[in-house]
Amino acid sequence: MREIRIAAAQGDATARIQSAIDGAAETPVTVILETGVHSSGGLRLASDVELRFEEGAELHFLPDYEAYAATPVRVIAEESDRAMISAEGACNIAITGKGRIFGGGAHFSLGEDTEMGTRIPAASRPRLLVLDGCANVTLSGFAAIHSPMWTLHVVNCAGVSIEGVAVDNDLSMPNTDGIVIDGCRDVTVSGCNISTADDGVVLKTSQRPDGSVVGTCERVEVSGCRVRSRSCALKIGTESFGDFRDITFVSCDVVDSNRGLGIFSRDGGVVENVLFRDIRIDCRETPAGFWGSGEAITINLVDRRPEKRPAGRISGVVIENISGTMEGAINLYAEHAGGIENVVLGEISLSQRPGAYGTALAYDLRPTPADLVTAPGQDGRANAWRKGADGRVIGLIDYPGGMPAIFARNVEGLKLEVVAIERPEPLPQGFNVKPVTIG
Repeated sequence: MREIRIAAAQGDATARIQSAIDGAAETPVTVILETGVHSSGGLRLASDVELRFEEGAELHFLPDYEAYAATPVRVIAEESDRAMISAEGACNIAITGKGRIFGGGAHFSLGEDTEMGTRIPAASRPRLLVLDGCANVTLSGFAAIHSPMWTLHVVNCAGVSIEGVAVDNDLSMPNTDGIVIDGCRDVTVSGCNISTADDGVVLKTSQRPDGSVVGTCERVEVSGCRVRSRSCALKIGTESFGDFRDITFVSCDVVDSNRGLGIFSRDGGVVENVLFRDIRIDCRETPAGFWGSGEAITINLVDRRPEKRPAGRISGVVIENISGTMEGAINLYAEHAGGIENVVLGEISLSQRPGAYGTALAYDLRPTPADLVTAPGQDGRANAWRKGADGRVIGLIDYPGGMPAIFARNVEGLKLEVVAIERPEPLPQGFNVKPVTIG
């Protein structure tokens, strides 16, 4: 494999880096970014290319959406249709080495929403990395810092290895999911360290603008990761147009997070054969601008588009050997009977305690149909939160009788096997005297 070395230099290095990548049209290429700072606009990877960072190399992306006009992507997320690094239909591609990639997320913020506890994001924000329809993908060793939007997004890819990658995003910047596995097969994510305002490691099955589904998520394993998330640390959904099968999350640490483990069905895809095992959890309340609040485990099913695509069923979920603390509850909710079935909670050891905000005293069904569009004069932000006529965020519902330790509604075949949840004495205001409520 031919090596092309690029020295750090002042000024825009886009053309130099892209020219080196394009050299793979003749023979496989390793493009090495040497120690120092490299500034760039959008880059497009090609087959048989490894982009390698020397230790101490930094890739700083330009803080201008127009710098990514040449790297559009075919899956729209929020209003994002561009990426800082992209590839489509490529084989044998890699990004490796102990360098750092800076996304400059603060440049894509319009200010602070103090009520909701988040930044106000610009409408047009590039994702840091989007790989679409690629095969034999390796991402390893590097750090991605302050992405403006989703960080590492792999779409309809097969044979993906993500190992030892770090993501360090602004904890108040919405939609900055760490690793997004979107309609991919045969994926391993291992030994990653993620800190972000949105979901940590999340599996999705998105829809393209033409209505086609990107693919199914199958045979995905996430292991040995440490995740800090203001949304949900280890998650399936909410984009769920295609199916999810044979998914495993094992031996992970969830620290200083909002929700811990989550499955969210909204768009018609079926979720089946999922395992969460050997996971330590520290879940804490968040302001109402974030979905959920302090829940160790959340599985919910809501028809986001009831007339077109009712939510797909969730079945065959095993959650075992989970320990730690939560300021919310374990929450299992299906909008209609039988939507969630055959769930096993085994060897669960948690401590439930009150939080600082009181937001965990309601369960959260966002995103709901109300989050799809902005009604005239309605207070809120699309796909985040809306307020109803009563001034309350739509989708937040008080637990009947107060917050229990475990809440289940319309769940069939639920098994609780050695579940111990320590609760404070006396119970704080707003807690249900019944530790388990099933309906």
